[in-house]
Amino acid sequence: MIDQIWQSIQQAATGLAGTVGEGTKEKTNQLIEDWLKIFPQLEIYGLAINSFSLGLAISPSLQAELISSHEDWTFERLDELMQKHRGQAAITMVFTAIRTAYRLHQKTLATRRDPLIVKVSIRLSPEVRVVIGQPLLDD
Repeated sequence: MIDQIWQSIQQAATGLAGTVGEGTKEKTNQLIEDWLKIFPQLEIYGLAINSFSLGLAISPSLQAELISSHEDWTFERLDELMQKHRGQAAITMVFTAIRTAYRLHQKTLATRRDPLIVKVSIRLSPEVRVVIGQPLLDD
């Protein structure tokens, strides 16, 4: 009897995990498709894809590293692009991350070192990371 209950619990858990996994997978796939549409726009603005990877798992992920020169990214230009793309969450997230990284970096009084690197990690929860200069450690 206990074996039957345990088996029923395991079957229910497996079925639930499959359902949650499929829902997560579909949502992440849609998110990845949405982000793929902005990469050509970012390239036009001067952020060239340096590397691109896809991870397949219960929750797929996509990672891209884009590079540019700092001289192409003034606060005025970032404000202009953010205004132009108002309401487009993914692309404005990139511009906001660059602007914020520049603002915080400016407070360190350090020299900006080329290149500007923007790392985009698209999972169920997208992440944009901005690197000023060439990183020695990869995360």
